[in-house]
Amino acid sequence: MSRRIRVIVQYDGTNYVGWQVQENGISVQQRLNEAANAITGEKIQFHGSGRTDSGVHAYAQVAHFDTTVRMPADKFAIALNMRLPRDIRVLYSEEAPEDFHSRFSAKNKTYRYTVQTGLHADVFTRTTALHVHTPLDLSRMQRAAKFALGEHDFSAFMSAGCTLENTVRTITKSEWTQNGKYLYYEVSANGFLYNMVRILAGTLLEIGGGKLPEDAIKTALASGLRADAGATAPPHALCLWRVQYEDFDTDEVLSQV
Repeated sequence: MSRRIRVIVQYDGTNYVGWQVQENGISVQQRLNEAANAITGEKIQFHGSGRTDSGVHAYAQVAHFDTTVRMPADKFAIALNMRLPRDIRVLYSEEAPEDFHSRFSAKNKTYRYTVQTGLHADVFTRTTALHVHTPLDLSRMQRAAKFALGEHDFSAFMSAGCTLENTVRTITKSEWTQNGKYLYYEVSANGFLYNMVRILAGTLLEIGGGKLPEDAIKTALASGLRADAGATAPPHALCLWRVQYEDFDTDEVLSQV
């Protein structure tokens, strides 16, 4: 009898072409599939809550897979980590309801974009933070971020290659915080378009640097034109931070692990 196993995965995306299996390189999903195949002797396919791009990280990616192996569900995390590279860790595993789906059951996802300010780049965060040596007006960025809140057509904030018909999303959190020389942009929504977070972050950084007016997000939302938004921020500073479901929240689970 098949069982559905739910896991929380953390990874440094630097060495991967993204979450999704691709022909042009090694993906996080591929490494997980290979590890699970070795454990179970079955052809396992992991399904994630979202497809992070090349170089993007995850503090808490949720995924699931099906197996007939009777191993206790909480032991899968240990068994998988024994076969995974050190830049991918399964932090938690449990048996999930058979109708649970990591992607389609998700109610809300949060991404964090990290910026390091100051004249010189920090060696130790070079793969997880964008270094900006020019001055940024944080107050301006904080005010501008609020324009993204609510339900909008975010067609101006997606890559040109994105062909989704429905581009309406609801953002419930859009804010900047500071900890010393680090600035963090956190954005939560019921779903995201391709490169949406990176374009929002890039737009806000241009607002903070004085290259765009404070209401640039409002203008781009109204026009729907990609040209009215800012540049797409680099991927390496982006991290999938939190995923929430009806009865499962990665923040709550990881606080107890």
